[in-house]
Amino acid sequence: MTTTNKKFHVAVVGATGAVGQTMISTLIERNFPIGKLTLLSSKRSAGKEVEVNGEMITVKEATPESFEGVDIALFSAGGSVSKELAPEAVKRGAIVVDNTSAFRMTENVPLVVPEVNPEDLDTHEGIIANPNCSTIQMVVALEPIRKQYGLKKVIVSTYQAVSGSGAKAIQELEKQTKAYFDEGEIKAEVYPHQIAFNAIPQIDVFQDNGFTYEEMKMINETKKIMHMPGLEVAATCVRIPVQNSHSESVYIEIENEEVSVSELQQLMKTAEGITLQDDPAQLEYPMPFPAAGKKDVFVGRIRKDLDRKNGFHLWIVSDNLLKGAAWNSVQIAETLVKRGLLN
Repeated sequence: MTTTNKKFHVAVVGATGAVGQTMISTLIERNFPIGKLTLLSSKRSAGKEVEVNGEMITVKEATPESFEGVDIALFSAGGSVSKELAPEAVKRGAIVVDNTSAFRMTENVPLVVPEVNPEDLDTHEGIIANPNCSTIQMVVALEPIRKQYGLKKVIVSTYQAVSGSGAKAIQELEKQTKAYFDEGEIKAEVYPHQIAFNAIPQIDVFQDNGFTYEEMKMINETKKIMHMPGLEVAATCVRIPVQNSHSESVYIEIENEEVSVSELQQLMKTAEGITLQDDPAQLEYPMPFPAAGKKDVFVGRIRKDLDRKNGFHLWIVSDNLLKGAAWNSVQIAETLVKRGLLN
């Protein structure tokens, strides 16, 4: 938790959405030093009331003038809103933590996971980008390994929950599941195919190189966060019929060939933001359902590759709405306070 005598004017943009709601509850749970809380949304959602700590706050339409007097603004209302309003917020003296992909790869905009690269906040110019949810949980798990043993290669396959697509996707999964058992018509509206009892190997649109935009986000963001432009990274991103928490199968190659599984497990035990769940004999390993609602990144199934001495396999799970979005954003805000960058 953040300890400071100063209170800050905090704005949450996209306050009625799933991530926005989680941002608000996380700010309260962490006892972030809020002097004033402004809740903002699209014109369509403006006027709704949100309960915060027993008090009803009316959500207002986000406009450039909304940011007068705001110290820090947490954005999670879509890339187009961020592109339009984040610079306006900065003009009015606010620091923006943006949860969309609008600025992630922009030069001079730090892309931050506090367990990995908090020092990048020191050079911000008003806007700080929150990475993609799948990227965040992976780099949290890989950074201790990179620091200790070096990192040469990363190959990741994701198993991503529908909550990553918003509330409508959760509803679609529920409706399709019910329709399946009722032998009714299954309609696919959010996704290009039925998601219930299925796995869709496409998240976002395909690029000319055959990878999807989600896969390219993971590839490019990992290199930027770790300051390793030459790191070999490949990703395959898959949507599965799980409500919350993303899972990842990650293969890595490290610089050091003499590392044991127990050494990596020990690293995970002591690393910030990580919970090790790795006892196959007791059927203990990370799973999405138990991870939901928890802030940590869960790591298990650590194995040495059978053919490469420097190769390891890991299974990584985390709540995509928390560490993958809201909690990482609030953590960035807390880190700004700790580093004396929010005043």
